[in-house]
Amino acid sequence: MSYQREYSVKKTLKKDVSHKKLSGVCAGIAKYYELPRIAIRIAAIGALIIFPLATGVAYVVAAILLPTND
Repeated sequence: MSYQREYSVKKTLKKDVSHKKLSGVCAGIAKYYELPRIAIRIAAIGALIIFPLATGVAYVVAAILLPTND
C-alpha cells in the first residue's frame, strides 16, 4: 500500500512592500515569476519610455488593485 501526497501551492500576484521602490508592483511581479527585481524594473522603465500612457495607467491600476504582501 503506498500513499502519494500531492501538495499544491497556489501562487498569487501581490505587491511586495518589503522590496518596493514606489509601490511594490515590480517587486511583486518579479517574485511571482521568480525573476530578478532589477530585470522587471528595467523592463518597466523601457515600456514607460516606449508606451508612456499605457504603462503609466497599467502601473497605477496595478498599484491600486493588487493586494499587499503581508
